[in-house]
Amino acid sequence: MAGFQSLPGFRDFYPEDFSRRQHIFRGWRSAATAFGFQEYDAPVLEPLELYTTKSGEEIEGQLFSFTDKGGREVSLRPEMTPTVCRMVGANANALKRPIKWFSIGEFYRYERAQKGRLRAFNQFNADIFGEAGPEAEIELIALLIQCLAGFGLTKDDFYVRLSDRNLWFFFLEALGFDEAQTRGILGAVDRFEKMGDDAFKGYSEAHGALDEGKKQRILGFLKIKSLAELEAALAPFPSEKITARLADWRKVLGGVGAMGLQDFIAVDLGVVRGLAYYTGFVFEAFDRKGDLRALAGGGRYNDLVKKLGGPDLPAVGFAIGDVTTGLLLEQRGLAPAFVNAPDVYVVIGGEAERTAAFADIQRLRAAGMRVDYPFKDLAFGKQFKAAAESGAKFALIYGGDELAKGVVKIRTMADRSEHEVPRAGVLAAVVVLVGK
Repeated sequence: MAGFQSLPGFRDFYPEDFSRRQHIFRGWRSAATAFGFQEYDAPVLEPLELYTTKSGEEIEGQLFSFTDKGGREVSLRPEMTPTVCRMVGANANALKRPIKWFSIGEFYRYERAQKGRLRAFNQFNADIFGEAGPEAEIELIALLIQCLAGFGLTKDDFYVRLSDRNLWFFFLEALGFDEAQTRGILGAVDRFEKMGDDAFKGYSEAHGALDEGKKQRILGFLKIKSLAELEAALAPFPSEKITARLADWRKVLGGVGAMGLQDFIAVDLGVVRGLAYYTGFVFEAFDRKGDLRALAGGGRYNDLVKKLGGPDLPAVGFAIGDVTTGLLLEQRGLAPAFVNAPDVYVVIGGEAERTAAFADIQRLRAAGMRVDYPFKDLAFGKQFKAAAESGAKFALIYGGDELAKGVVKIRTMADRSEHEVPRAGVLAAVVVLVGK
């Protein structure tokens, strides 16, 4: 009889895999706390209606949904945005603004498992509520960059593509399209990178043939790659809202540039994001080499808190996944070899030495040191091999000679250099060596 296996698109995390995932989580958490964001958590099971009426058709077809034993229609969460909007909306009056929250959790989408996309995955989510101006976008784009750059990735490894659904609406309105037509065109734009001209077939079927002249102007708009090109494309359509929106663009790009992050960001009107609730700036992070799908994505969604029964509260946020982040770190040689290596490995000569070592091992562990040692008596050679394989940078040697002299020998594993310290000074010496 064959043994049980995990479900398609779900992952087992053996200790080495788990430690690499925790390394990613620590990087994300470090970035968020440095930016002053507060961490929260929420249930993985939500009312089905939270998603079916708010997130758009793309998400609806991917839900792990069912009727529970109480007759309630429920779903495992496919994303965090509706949940955090529900939470903020329920307690908005008591929260100091701007509200800067982040979370790290598991999400579920029933779709075909493929490279970079699984049915169960972890995401870092960061959101700002209560700030209507582009200052919130500047903060979040900078955080997104730090969430990747903190691992050693550079502008040569990834970049952030910035677009704007508002400008698309203003531009298409100026061309004579109504709201329904505009949403149809944005759906085509969202598919254009993958499908090319075929992306517009769905629009033609729903709204009639697209005028060729207007289509060419749309194609030109989605291929814009700089602020200067954007300003030139909108120059024939002077209006207060377009002028004000271009000022917001200059503020976002100027703010990111003032932080020294301009090389990480690119103007790209081809990004519109598929989810129905986005209302303004949208952005996605991509692998420079193009081997991986989008690393992260987000944007402004000013109407969602109110739609979910809360107050009228502006919001912007993004999510970044552990699957593509892990793949990118591996491709760039930045996945750590020893994430949970002990600080020191204790090499023990015999039973008397083991008794002495145990007292020091316990003191070191109580002080927060990560300490490992062999359970059984082994030859020194095998113990040093185990110490090297563990990833420990230092070995503490408890041999007969050391025990008689009342000292412990400390070996630096990298160069095999050794020095002795009195047993009473072992804790202080290790603290200095490992930097804790």
